[in-house]
Parts: sequence; structure tokens; C-alpha cells
Amino acid sequence: MRPDFFELVEYAKRQGIYVAVAASVTPRLNEASISRMRDLGVDIMSVSLDGALPQTHDKLRGIQGTWKATIDALRMARELGLRTQANTTVMRSNITQLADIFHTVKENGGVAWEVFFLIRTGRGASLESLDASESEEIMNFLYEVALHGIPVRTAEGPSFRRVRIQRQNNDNLPSGQLYRTLSDRLSVLEGKPLDSPKFKLTRTSDGRGIMFVGHTGEVYPSGFLPINCGNVPNQNLRTIYRTNPIFSALKELSNLKGRCGICEFKSVCGGSRSRAYAELNDPFEEDPICPHEPSMTRLTE
Repeated sequence: MRPDFFELVEYAKRQGIYVAVAASVTPRLNEASISRMRDLGVDIMSVSLDGALPQTHDKLRGIQGTWKATIDALRMARELGLRTQANTTVMRSNITQLADIFHTVKENGGVAWEVFFLIRTGRGASLESLDASESEEIMNFLYEVALHGIPVRTAEGPSFRRVRIQRQNNDNLPSGQLYRTLSDRLSVLEGKPLDSPKFKLTRTSDGRGIMFVGHTGEVYPSGFLPINCGNVPNQNLRTIYRTNPIFSALKELSNLKGRCGICEFKSVCGGSRSRAYAELNDPFEEDPICPHEPSMTRLTE
């Protein structure tokens, strides 16, 4: 919609910035615009895919035909030589389709899959989030998805890093029905897993290696943590990140409360600060969708 969109992309690439474009699937996302993004050096384009079936995705998006247009966009980008990623938000309405969504992404040229764990804020406030046990089973399923050839990453699901460590150590193995259903379906669709898992995992979190600048210049610790910490260009972006009290507090793991505060995995996870704020009105509280109980040795320290 912005007339200066391609100008911004070109400028960012001249500065040596990795450019990922999260595209809305509208008639403007066509062969000409995808080709131009490719020519300007866009590193990857992402589209949202929230269902393996048209009725699931289209109902959520509110526009009939969006699912087909999304698949067409993935295929077109592959043919034109632009790398693509699919983003999927985990919700009550699509959890049983996750294996099929992954298969659809892979079959249509996606080179990465990013799975968002719902934060009930903004337009997501009316959606029903999953409970902690369901989220844990899905993260264990995602560990197995990562054995099938393309990287898997979570957004607002930092406990996936803990699950990865536990699975690699053969600790806390999953056994729930949701996990078994998804894992069995994945085996049917993808066959035997590869030997080496593919992850995109970092130790970043809201306000800690991540920041979000809105279209009018407001700066937040992330796109899901609506605490206004400043405004650009009225303030220097680097200064906000380094000195704003909220950003500074979020960088200190010692400020975490509840189970997150005493967890042996907090240096690699730290919990979702956005979810703590949305559900408990405190960005430093424990992450409500993590069921992990810190070890007793840690609890007595």
C-alpha cells in the first residue's frame, strides 16, 4: 500500500540489512511485485498460512479465496526465485491440521516454517489460546517436524528451546494424545525423518535482541508487547534500546518472577514476556503456557 515500499527495501539493502518482507496476500502481491522484490535483493518473503484447508484459513482471514491465493503466492515466488517462509499461528481451530500445514508449506516451496504461539492482544484478543499441556505437546511435535528438511522456528514460544534440549537429552519425552496424533500424521505425510534436525533458534526475546517500531514511529519491546518505550525519529533508536528502563529491565534475567525466575533453562528460554503481560498484566511474570516445573535443586537455591 505504501508508494515508497520498494524505495525502503532498496535503502535497507544498501545499508547491508537483512530484509524479510511479511506480505499480505492481496492482488498487489503479483508477479511484478515479487519479481521486483527478488531483483532488489529481498532475502525472504513470508506469508501467513493458518490452515491446511481453504475453509480453515479463509474463515480466520475473513476473505474467501485467500488460502488459494496464498498457495499461488508461494508457488509463484518459487518459480521466480524468491525464497519464502510460511507463518502459522497455533489456535484451537487448526491444531489438528499442523502436520498437513507443514506438508503444504514444504510441497509449495517454503524454505522455513515459523509457528506463532498466540498472544491475546490486539486482533488476537478474541481468539482462544491453548493450555500449557497442549502447547507442550505441539512443541514436541515441532521438534520432530525439524527432522524433515526445512528449519522450524517459534515466535512467542521460547520454551521450544527447552523442549529441544530435553528431547536431545532423551528427557521429558512426550506421550499425550495430541502429540501422538500429529506425530503419526507427520510420518504418513513425510516418511522417515532425516538424521539432523534443522532449527532456527536464538536466545533473543521481547526487548532482549528484539524491538519493534510501529508505522508512526512508536518503539516497543516487540510487536506483541504494547508498552510504548519511545518514538523515532524524535529519539535515537539505539539510545531507546540501550537506556529505556523497560528495555533495560527485560535484558536482566534476574527480574523474572515465578517459575521463570528460578528455571534452570531461563538463560536459553526466559519465557514469553508478551504473554505474561497479556495474561497477567506483568511482563516479568512466568509464561502461562509453559508447564515446566524447575528442578528441585534450583528451587532450593
